[in-house]
Amino acid sequence: MNTKTIKIDRNNFNIEDLKEAAMTLKNGGLVAFPTETVYGLGADGLNPQASEKIYAAKGRPSDNPLIIHIADINALDVLTKNPSKKGIQLAKKFWPGPLTLIFDKSEIVPYSTTGGLETIAIRMPNHPIAYELIKMSGVYVAAPSANTSGRPSPTKAEHVMDDLDGKIDYIIDGGKVDIGLESTIVDVTDDIPTILRPGYITRSMIEDVIGPVNVDQALLSKSYNPNIVAKAPGMKYKHYAPKGELIIFEGEMDRVIGKINEITKQKISEGLKVGIIATDETIGAYKEGDIKIIGTRKDEDTIARGLFEILRDFDNDGVDYIFTESFGDNKLGQAIMNRLLKAAGYRVVKVL
Repeated sequence: MNTKTIKIDRNNFNIEDLKEAAMTLKNGGLVAFPTETVYGLGADGLNPQASEKIYAAKGRPSDNPLIIHIADINALDVLTKNPSKKGIQLAKKFWPGPLTLIFDKSEIVPYSTTGGLETIAIRMPNHPIAYELIKMSGVYVAAPSANTSGRPSPTKAEHVMDDLDGKIDYIIDGGKVDIGLESTIVDVTDDIPTILRPGYITRSMIEDVIGPVNVDQALLSKSYNPNIVAKAPGMKYKHYAPKGELIIFEGEMDRVIGKINEITKQKISEGLKVGIIATDETIGAYKEGDIKIIGTRKDEDTIARGLFEILRDFDNDGVDYIFTESFGDNKLGQAIMNRLLKAAGYRVVKVL
């Protein structure tokens, strides 16, 4: 397959520029496009054959549900069955935005899109290209991240090309995304909603709107526990993993830096290549290795925005190991650590 790529300025484009990509979606094809979170791989969510193309292109397990992206909140009347009051409240507050809500699905939604479940995951992206593309296509767009399953999510069109060139019809290059982490997922099918995946929309922001919510116990664990199964089917699979072995170092910062320097020196002496994820605050403390700055601890948004890109950069550098400091789990830090822990396979060194 010949993958066509078009570059569009998100702040200055003609909607006619999206016509060919929109028709591709309408005709059952695959289009990768930017959202405010990560790049998505879109197809007609009500077309079973189109949804199956997504699974095939990504190598995605068929029981891992797809998120439907919409451009009008009235789509809930078509896609859901008896949507909850709290779900509607959250949609009205945070859409368009990085929040995915899980409702009971209507009969019109095929099981190939929902991974065989009776529920449907929906969000309305807050990105001008995504919004206009969905609107122009005239379909409800199923769109997981536009990467090979298990790899770091794509935050630039180049990442999509690396993974899916020749496997999909179309890539819209809208530049680097804003947030860099996937949307928060909240199941609103029960009386007390449950957060299934942390993201930019935090628990406190949600509770300010609808009151108390639960958090999936699998998200609270900082180590792998086979007795705790994530409620979101997709979270049981390998995610975000770089090619090198990622290890998180946790503890008092001076000790963490010392331990990373110590092990880095040892690995380099063994002929191995080591990457180090540093922040603006710690970059000067590391002595050896392929050292990259992820952002500043003074602004968690910068760390979130740089996470997946830095993992892919280390892949391109061919490192054998990636060592990183840990981050706090307040506010956006919880989402950052959730992705890091999954990417590292819960390999954490506690520095005492």
